[in-house]
Amino acid sequence: MKYCQHCAGPITHHIPPGDDKLRYCCLSCDVVFYQNPNNIVGTLPYFGDQVLLCRRAIEPRKGLWTLPAGFMENGETSWQGALRETDEEAGAQVTLLPDSLYTIFNLPNINQVYLFFRAELSSLLFEPGTESLEVKLFREDEIPWQEIAFAVVKTTLRQYFDDRRQQYYPVRMYDVTYSPERKADIKLVSESGNKNFAEI
Repeated sequence: MKYCQHCAGPITHHIPPGDDKLRYCCLSCDVVFYQNPNNIVGTLPYFGDQVLLCRRAIEPRKGLWTLPAGFMENGETSWQGALRETDEEAGAQVTLLPDSLYTIFNLPNINQVYLFFRAELSSLLFEPGTESLEVKLFREDEIPWQEIAFAVVKTTLRQYFDDRRQQYYPVRMYDVTYSPERKADIKLVSESGNKNFAEI
């Protein structure tokens, strides 16, 4: 940022009084501009023993497979955003139940939080949206594991098939950090219903 959105005055990057983090601040009208993490919301659409994946038509990771997800919009809930993204990217209608929240990923390196909801396909009518080249149902042994676009998606898919065998779907939260070589380190930090879990 170079100029204030309110008064067009010059912007500096400093720690304002009473704060402990660098912020963009206006020298003229004293407005502080807070930049907060972006929320990415999506679904894990399933039908029987299959899951629905989208092959990306846009960067990053164009041509690779992912779950339908995207940035949450102002004025909508995470639930609404997940349904919208599923419709936009996969042309799919899904049903979310009260226990649909499934995986949460904190990515502090890039200031993002991912939320995925388990969602049963309401029908087998689906088609690629403008951000997808292809949309397809996969059984576990059919998934192109080496062509999954993002580590958070691969973790969610692997966890889903493990949980499906036990018919038990706890909510899990992970912290994701990246090495300088861009290798993801994914650490489980919370799991609902697990009294023995003590990572935190």
